[in-house]
Amino acid sequence: QVQLVESGGGLVQAGGSLRLSCAASGRTFSSYAMGWFRQAPGKEREFVVGISGSSASTYVANDVKGRFTISRDNAKNTVYLQMNSLKPEDTAVYYCAARRSQLFTRSSSGYDYWGQGTQVTVSS
Repeated sequence: QVQLVESGGGLVQAGGSLRLSCAASGRTFSSYAMGWFRQAPGKEREFVVGISGSSASTYVANDVKGRFTISRDNAKNTVYLQMNSLKPEDTAVYYCAARRSQLFTRSSSGYDYWGQGTQVTVSS
């Protein structure tokens, strides 16, 4: 069982930055691929970024490419989402998710554990 706890959300003006953290329990964090998803009101949950267990492979969705970066520190059991140049359309609840595989997927059904989510609000 893996427990995930997100932190770092909040209110920021357009053009600003936030860094989200997701701390995981357990001793085998490096064996899990990690992903960040987001869900805006009235919309489906969407994949934002993913990273393999070893950090060798990452993926960034097109609408956040060049602005968002995912990284992880396996020694700290933590994955990060650095968000720069934020836009009002980035407003959503952001969730981190863990998958029992070295490889991430863009499908939410492919993840085994989820955090509770953290709200990110970008004002114009």
